[in-house]
Amino acid sequence: MSDDQLVLREDRDAIATLTLNRPDKRNAVNRDLFKAFRRHVGDLENSEDIGLVVIRGAGDCFCAGHDLSEPPHKDALGWLRHELMTLERLTRMRQPVIAQVHGTCYTGGLEFALTADFIVAGESARFADTHGKWGLVPGWGLSQRLPRRVGQAKALEMMLTCRPYSGREAEAMGLANLCVPDAELDGAVRDLAATILANSWHSNAANKKLVYDTDGLPLAQGLNHELIRNEGFDPKAKERRATFKKKG
Repeated sequence: MSDDQLVLREDRDAIATLTLNRPDKRNAVNRDLFKAFRRHVGDLENSEDIGLVVIRGAGDCFCAGHDLSEPPHKDALGWLRHELMTLERLTRMRQPVIAQVHGTCYTGGLEFALTADFIVAGESARFADTHGKWGLVPGWGLSQRLPRRVGQAKALEMMLTCRPYSGREAEAMGLANLCVPDAELDGAVRDLAATILANSWHSNAANKKLVYDTDGLPLAQGLNHELIRNEGFDPKAKERRATFKKKG
């Protein structure tokens, strides 16, 4: 499969959908897929026409994780850092990002999903961190992002047991924002995306940046950051208020 087929991109209604496309390998991530994904991230960072990004998997699952059959890179640590920084760029892009998860979402696939702002799961979704099963440790941010999303105790439970959790369990623990029947998954993601996109893209980007930039700061420092680093009103704020008044 050529590099441009490993990650498919579809743009529609200001939404860019990136599909991990190795269904015969349960969308396991190899270096060629990751290079293709990084190119898409770079393109989207500079796009003014895309207001939201969806990450999904082709076939029966989201992503089974890193392709362990691929020989290690000759500069393993350097390549790992390259991958980590790519996923951090995804988290930090101005557009909100939704991970649309069905089927397997294991280990590296879970790390992929955790870089998104929202996780919307189908009932078929199965989330697990199996690093310990293979004698591995996280390298794509799971030890940092998972506790921030579900709390330290639940994160340790997932990491040390290596057991799978259903989409409903993921929703209950706060790992997934929402879990719906698989037949409703596409519609649920579209509805969430439409709700987000109806609001100011300027505000969406500024709010997202404030939250991530102040993560871990004491309250006083966070409040000061919000005031001093505030990006101000949307240039179209007056127009939006006028529209609101007309509707009222």
